[in-house]
Amino acid sequence: MSTTIVVGWTPDEYGEVAVERALDEARLRDADLVLVNGSRGDAYVDEHFATAKQLAELEQRLAGSGVVHEVRQKVGTDVAEAILAVVDETRADLVVLGIKRRSPVGKLLMGSVAQKVLLGAECAVLTVKPPR
Repeated sequence: MSTTIVVGWTPDEYGEVAVERALDEARLRDADLVLVNGSRGDAYVDEHFATAKQLAELEQRLAGSGVVHEVRQKVGTDVAEAILAVVDETRADLVVLGIKRRSPVGKLLMGSVAQKVLLGAECAVLTVKPPR
């Protein structure tokens, strides 16, 4: 049975650090990657939803990594639910998410996507932060 790592990916520094770490983990575990990018679709502009150009750049980068991968983009659903659905479907062994640094007060409330995935995933969840 193959090992699968699901990555919650956004076209920013948080998505970048998540992809880097997921690639490292995939090489260590000889795992496949499934990257999920999504938007609820309730705003005209969602900076976390990748453009066609950003997706093409990601695909090109992943193609050069030597890691078997798939990129999925979902619209119209809660992003955490989209990630969790892929985790369940693929029977993932690990989820990787990039998260923001928070102030002491902000630490009481983690990002809603990260929090939902941490609470809902049946597998290990690795959260990573960009370097300072």
